[in-house]
Order: sequence, then C-alpha cells, then structure tokens
Amino acid sequence: MNFNRRKQQEEPEINLIPMIDVLLVVLIFLMVTTTYSKFSELQINLPQANGDNAKEKPQEVTVTVDAAGNYQINNAPISFGNVQNMAQLLKRAAKGPDTVIVINADAKATHQSVINIMEAGREAGLTRITFATQKTN
Repeated sequence: MNFNRRKQQEEPEINLIPMIDVLLVVLIFLMVTTTYSKFSELQINLPQANGDNAKEKPQEVTVTVDAAGNYQINNAPISFGNVQNMAQLLKRAAKGPDTVIVINADAKATHQSVINIMEAGREAGLTRITFATQKTN
C-alpha cells in the first residue's frame, strides 16, 4: 500500500459569477420594494423665541406682511409696487439711520415678501433688521 501517492490537487478558487448574480437579484429586489417619500410635503413650524424684553427701546419701524402678501408700515396699509417704492416709504417712516426695521411676517407669508422688505431696507439705508416672534408659554 502506498498511502503517500496522491493525485496532485488543484488550487481552490472562488467562483465570483454566482455571487454577482445573487447580489444583482438582491439589488433589484431592494429597488422594487423601496418606497420614496416626498420631502416637499413636510409641515414646518417656525421657531418660537424666548428672551427678555429690551430695557431701552430703539427707534423702530414696524413692517407687517400677511399670508396674502399685503404690507403695512407702522400699521398703515401700503400697496407694494416694487422695492424702490417701499424703500422710499421706509425712508419717510424712519427717524434716522439707526432706526430698526421690525418685520412681522405671517407664518404662511412667502419668503419673497420678507426678502422684499429686507431689500427695501437696504436701499433705504436701514441695515438694522429684526424679526418679531411669538413668545413661548
């Protein structure tokens, strides 16, 4: 008996083709069963602020915009034609270059309407701007 006599064994190798086939099937399964949600439908609640009232009240001009895009400067309704007209109205309402613009924007007001107020303030030379918020309970 010759036990030392063996056939030459081939080197073991891994066959990658079946593994690639299985991975492709898993990938197709995941693509078909995945659900996609629309992020544009998220409901966003604007933040609320909690702070102390200022001790010294600066000169201020209050600009209000509602959800329909109607503007008011110091509770006087204005018709918005363009930014330059609003800048002229802000200059008249301001009591000096250190006047603060307080923007009261409705939660459903468009961002563009707030940007219009900020741009008009810049053109009027009023660079101090703040936003009014609701106080938390």
